[in-house]
Amino acid sequence: MTMEECYQELGGNYAEVCKLLSNPSLIERFTARFLDDQSYCDLCKEIENGNRQAAFRSAHTLKGVCANLSFTRLLETVSRLMEVLRPEADTIPDDAVELLENVRQDYQHTVDTIRKYQRER
Repeated sequence: MTMEECYQELGGNYAEVCKLLSNPSLIERFTARFLDDQSYCDLCKEIENGNRQAAFRSAHTLKGVCANLSFTRLLETVSRLMEVLRPEADTIPDDAVELLENVRQDYQHTVDTIRKYQRER
């Protein structure tokens, strides 16, 4: 599997990431570093704990990472969740839990695809 095929499988935009990170080794390095990023884990923890503001910040961070890496599918999913968490409120909105499940699925698919790429290269 090539890095371009990896991006196709995970629902990313390889042409866009090539514009942002013009060196293929940088793309590979930062894609691998995504596996160590804690913003997804923080997001899940904060939603579980009912901390809307911290959940919003974690979703915003994850969104930024996905944007920088052009992980389009996950970016769109986490963006929808972030917008639900945006309004000032004391609690996590009910629909955030459902949206988090969508983020979980896309996040897991992204991670699995990156690991598959690492095994096959």
